[in-house]
Amino acid sequence: MFFKAAKRAGWLPQGDSSYPKASHVGFGLVLGEDGKRFRTRNTEVVRLVDLLDEAKVRSKAALIERGKGEEWTEEEIESTAEAVGYGAVKYADLKNNRLTNYTFNFDQMLNDKGNTAVYLLYAHARICSIIRRSGKDIEELKNKGTLVLGHKDERDLGLHLLQFAEVVEEACTNLLPNVLCDYLYNLSEIFSKFYSNPECKVIGSDMETSRLLLCEATAVVMRKCFDLLGITPIYKI
Repeated sequence: MFFKAAKRAGWLPQGDSSYPKASHVGFGLVLGEDGKRFRTRNTEVVRLVDLLDEAKVRSKAALIERGKGEEWTEEEIESTAEAVGYGAVKYADLKNNRLTNYTFNFDQMLNDKGNTAVYLLYAHARICSIIRRSGKDIEELKNKGTLVLGHKDERDLGLHLLQFAEVVEEACTNLLPNVLCDYLYNLSEIFSKFYSNPECKVIGSDMETSRLLLCEATAVVMRKCFDLLGITPIYKI
């Protein structure tokens, strides 16, 4: 009835083969620590805005605990806390198959280790930090530099970056954003393996230009993923 009404209102085309298309998709439940549907202590439905506000407050507290209150401006603290807090709630929901129930847990979703938005946002910020510390103009390197994937870890990272388009297509075709989340998390892990390998030293190595370009490519794809998931990237930690 809903779709028929939308067609009569002119919001959807009459033919099912035309665009834009609308699909009805199922999704699981958000559960509390007790394994029951997520509600407040007085059994009221939890409002999303309250979860987002609480996530931001906790993220801000974590930043201050890390000493950022003395290094950053209040505006930087606020914007980063919001990006991390809101991103954590969104990612915790989207990383699960939408048909599966999951348990809502602030401590877990705000953890900076494992498959969380915090970990991924921090990973992106670290990549940006590597590029800044090099002192090189990354736009100039894009125009003049050459990318060489000589080491296995470099090739693994390059091949994973090339899979981005088909992953987006799969996520859109099957209406499963968790596919994109899995790709993003794996990308971060593969980059970490590349960067932590002494044989793949970036700054000061003979292959600095190529590896800086590989870092930039990783950061660009991560930002594309964040954008599709509705998450705001951060550029320093």
